[in-house]
Amino acid sequence: MPPLRLPLLSAVAVATLALTACGGSSEAADAPAGATGGTVSVEHAQGTTEVPVNPETVFTFDLGALDTLDALDIPVAGVPQGNLPAQLSAYEGGDVTNIGSLKEPDFEAIAAADPDLIIISARVADSYDELSAIAPTIDLSVDDADPLGSFTRNTEELGQIFGIEDAVDERLAALDAEIEDTRAAAADAGNGLIVMTSAGEVTAYGATSRFGLIHSVLGVEPATEVTMDGRHGEAISFEYIAEANPAHLFVIDRDAAIGEAGAAAAAVLDNELVNGTDAVKNGHVTYLDSASWYLIGYGLNNLDSMIAAVNQAVTA
Repeated sequence: MPPLRLPLLSAVAVATLALTACGGSSEAADAPAGATGGTVSVEHAQGTTEVPVNPETVFTFDLGALDTLDALDIPVAGVPQGNLPAQLSAYEGGDVTNIGSLKEPDFEAIAAADPDLIIISARVADSYDELSAIAPTIDLSVDDADPLGSFTRNTEELGQIFGIEDAVDERLAALDAEIEDTRAAAADAGNGLIVMTSAGEVTAYGATSRFGLIHSVLGVEPATEVTMDGRHGEAISFEYIAEANPAHLFVIDRDAAIGEAGAAAAAVLDNELVNGTDAVKNGHVTYLDSASWYLIGYGLNNLDSMIAAVNQAVTA
């Protein structure tokens, strides 16, 4: 099969015009890796933005981007601190600015802190214009129809901004190898169904959904065609699961992810209809880490964990 890595859609130029102090003439100045000064032109989900090279004060609403920056040892100065997952708890409190919630920016706090770069994604995409008026803002939303390709491009953009392209390429190559291994194992593992429980209700997710990499990237055959309503999945019944009869059932507990009280996913799905599926009878029900899949998503460290969870499921 062709390689899964996709090239960056366009070359990113790192060049600025600077006036010399003595003569007043201008010249092109390329900023080397590790240096400050200059800008890089970043293409993202809402356009193109000139971003300072090696910005010092970085804010991010996207926990996947936070996970990537953490993996690359890039300091982050501001995050939404409500309900941060355990693996990102180092960014709660201390010197890190609380910039609001995952869906509601605190514009006053952000403006007061004067960031050099703001990173957003789908949850606060509607605030792009307001945030752009404060500081250069880039929207690193992952395209559900092309999750690996868009994640790759986003990560390569971050590598260009911070002058660490080689480190990014190395990490992405390692992920590619893990993906290939998982796809090979999934080819003979049978089909699968992705469901999420929330307040006792159940929704299903297909190959072009926010969790669709299980099918589209990692190669698990869909047990049935899922009709989705945007990012919210398709509301389903237990009869739906029984009729689909998946060989593998992948489960996300939204209540656990957002810290809400509610029946655990295992209790919600513990009934005669679901228990009659091949997935349950053969011990192939995988309860995915809810914070990892629902809150963080596509980050360098986290995607590694997501791939490993599916790999373990299809090789069990």
